[in-house]
Amino acid sequence: MKLNAASSTVATRILGIDPGLRNTGFGLIDTLGSQLRYVASGCIKTGEGSLPQRLKIILDGVREVIATYKPDQVAVEIVFVNVNPQSTLLLGQARGAAICGAVSHDLPVAEYTALQVKQAVVGHGKAAKEQVSHMVQRLLLLEGSPSSDAADALACAICHAHGSTGLAAMAGIGTRKRGGRLSL
Repeated sequence: MKLNAASSTVATRILGIDPGLRNTGFGLIDTLGSQLRYVASGCIKTGEGSLPQRLKIILDGVREVIATYKPDQVAVEIVFVNVNPQSTLLLGQARGAAICGAVSHDLPVAEYTALQVKQAVVGHGKAAKEQVSHMVQRLLLLEGSPSSDAADALACAICHAHGSTGLAAMAGIGTRKRGGRLSL
């Protein structure tokens, strides 16, 4: 946590991660009370190669992002079940590599479903990717639209910021779910 020099309020830096085997999106925001401030975002691209090599790129990439930006907390999107079980397993391994990068720095990791993220950012869990990207751009006052993977990661960080304040914090960060929504 970082102390705001203008007051005695503490800012929290949140790293959001949208795991993927080809592209793992990351996005960092600072929260100060109910205010959100964009810090950075991007993608960890694995390219081609064997599965172990690609997982190492994700692990090292997340570690590098953490070493560079020093977040206080991490929020990761939970893998949904694909029609293809092999794709689900591969995505789960990419997610595991990203989580290992975070926990190797002793950071707390919260997990959110896509429905929870969309609910927190757009207001309903069935929002299209374009709606999520647009709301991320508006909430963080960005001049341009971030890449799809980075927007999803920023949305995950925003979801965590919204879920870890007020009544939702009393319910437990990202732990109580009903119908894909945070329970209050």
